[in-house]
Amino acid sequence: MNIAAIPSPTESVWHLLGFPIRAYALCIIAGMVVATLLMEQRLRHRGVAPWTSLDMVVWAVPFGIIGARIYHLITSPQEYFGAGGDPVRALYIWEGGLGIWGAVAGGAVGAWIASRQIGLPLSVFADALAPALPVAQAIGRFGNWFNNELYGKVTTLPWGLEVHEMDSANPGHATVIDGEAVTKPDLYHPTFAYEVIWNLGVAALVWLLDRKFKFGRGRAFALYVMAYTAGRLWIEMLRVDEANTFFGIRLNVFVSIVVFAGALIYFLVVKGPREYVVPIDAPETAPEPSDAPASDVSQVDVTGGEKDAARKMPIAYQVVSRERFDEYQRTHILPPAEKNDTVSATASDTPSSDES
Repeated sequence: MNIAAIPSPTESVWHLLGFPIRAYALCIIAGMVVATLLMEQRLRHRGVAPWTSLDMVVWAVPFGIIGARIYHLITSPQEYFGAGGDPVRALYIWEGGLGIWGAVAGGAVGAWIASRQIGLPLSVFADALAPALPVAQAIGRFGNWFNNELYGKVTTLPWGLEVHEMDSANPGHATVIDGEAVTKPDLYHPTFAYEVIWNLGVAALVWLLDRKFKFGRGRAFALYVMAYTAGRLWIEMLRVDEANTFFGIRLNVFVSIVVFAGALIYFLVVKGPREYVVPIDAPETAPEPSDAPASDVSQVDVTGGEKDAARKMPIAYQVVSRERFDEYQRTHILPPAEKNDTVSATASDTPSSDES
């Protein structure tokens, strides 16, 4: 007996001055904005200069979108390249069809390029993104809800999703007969909602465990991958949209298993203390006092002094221990490393991690 029928929107495209505004795109953009803000906050706590996240996003997002589309085309090619397919539609990303693992792989390439330019260890970015990415995914899933797509099997649970018949002649709108939007005859598993809830739970899990155990060297991101794939595994098996299968099982199920195993191995094998970053040219001694008379106006610092120097964008970063990081934050002078302090390197040879 269904006691809670979840309605679906009848429109996913609106027009403003003749320009189409698509709900799918709005959801993806909103997810990106929220993830960037969350990542920015975590990067700052690790010592990264303000709004470095935007430099990362400029590279990671375009590469992520390209990777996501390529993954979708590889795993579901028949709609575009099979008999009766339309190859040009492979470019129509606004119609949906973005694979998360392609997005992660492509985004990683873009982030690596940005990291090299900024001089920041890639894993600092990855760990800062770890709880933010599932939040973005949760927001993005509402785009599938607007599109009336990626729902699950017919359900008799106390809840179910109403799905509209979408009008192929009027994309983004439900078929209308006698002024009423046409719905499919049954109720379906709201897999978009399952994934929204699961992803928000993943974000909370990663944030809390990272805060408690202070993961280092990309382990927070590996934890996100494990938690996400565990949920994607069972949610994927509920879906009824067309997908390529292997031994009768959806291909994405196998991908989730393989990716989970890889993340688990990384999480167990890679060890290391939590790391923090400071500018590679951080001063290790206080500046020499000036011999100029106090009345010499030409010697007065009107630029903001140490505060401005601390705010400028570093040319690169070095990884330091928590103790040295705290001291640098307090004095803007980097104390010498202790003999047993092994957490010290440049961005080019040692990865780092983040905490919220």
